[in-house]
Amino acid sequence: MTLILSRFLTGFIILVMFFNVSCKENKTEQEVITHKYTNALAKETSPYLLQHAHNPVNWRAWSQEALEEAKKENKLVLVSIGYSSCHWCHVMEDETFENEEVAKIMNDNFINIKVDREERPDVDQVYMTALQLISGNGGWPLNVITLPNGKPLYGGTYHTKNQWTKVLTKISELYKNDPKKAEEYSDMVAAGIAEANLVEPAKDFEAITKEVVNTSVENWSQNWDLEEGGEKGVQKFMIPTNLDFLLSYADLAKDEKAKNHVKNTLDKMALGGVYDQIGGGFYRYSTDSFWKVPHFEKMLYDNAQVLSLYSKAYTIFKDDAYKDVVWETVDFLDREMKDENGGYHAALDADSEGEEGKFYVWKEEELKSVLGDGFELFFGLLYYK
Repeated sequence: MTLILSRFLTGFIILVMFFNVSCKENKTEQEVITHKYTNALAKETSPYLLQHAHNPVNWRAWSQEALEEAKKENKLVLVSIGYSSCHWCHVMEDETFENEEVAKIMNDNFINIKVDREERPDVDQVYMTALQLISGNGGWPLNVITLPNGKPLYGGTYHTKNQWTKVLTKISELYKNDPKKAEEYSDMVAAGIAEANLVEPAKDFEAITKEVVNTSVENWSQNWDLEEGGEKGVQKFMIPTNLDFLLSYADLAKDEKAKNHVKNTLDKMALGGVYDQIGGGFYRYSTDSFWKVPHFEKMLYDNAQVLSLYSKAYTIFKDDAYKDVVWETVDFLDREMKDENGGYHAALDADSEGEEGKFYVWKEEELKSVLGDGFELFFGLLYYK
């Protein structure tokens, strides 16, 4: 199937229907919504923090005062980090942070702090490093439990209500029953964070020889998905910086294997559901290994890097489809992400009216109403390779 036909078919699958949500609503006094709970986040300006302003959890923003209060009351600190367009942040809020029983455990035993990673990337970096040291991976929502001095004791990402309740209970009991052990462990994690974030002047450049680079790429290639593109795994992330490096390497080293892998990856991305075939721009990642079913969040920095990547690829492969991707993405950014004051917003939420991808996906009955007698042919072509 040609690239153009594949993109045409994929375009029918995903419908782009953006809507503008304003944080300001014109309401009369009679229409003002009353909330059962309101915490300190109601005074913040961050969209992410305001999303949690009416949780039953006694959230507060990151501050020295909050940490001092933890020391004074000898309470553990719970630091929960996310951002406004994070789908799993929304899910955990709905399932866990809005639950009154869970909130009581959190309020009784912890000083609870919410952090917007786009507002405080410095705090996010410290605790993301802690999570990676503790569990070997990372992501958001990032939930860390620390000693009153801020040193991490536990780190995790999304939790169900039951999982989170067990974690809170276990860590709280550890701190109450064996504070010395908790302190020793947190000191070890803190030392690891300091070492991981230590910036030293680069040296030993002479060790970076052509042979070393070739060997590194060859070792890396063992993890390439040569059929579907990208890296092997159950999900697909674009990682434009990796592909940009590999494209330069392939061109300089005349490495056809690497060059073909990049070309295949770029084609699969452009043809797949991870690319918005109607509205332009790339989604955050694919939830499957075929680039088909996206996580519908769109990030500014992802699309900015992809612009450079496909522009560079066009200069090498001279594929007009890559040029189309660039201009369609530029149009999307200017249309949907650009603010009236000239800057660009950081992200578009994956969720609309509480449902992920609600205004992007066609339902079967909608397709039938549009395609009529052509639906059966279209449906069959979807599975043609």
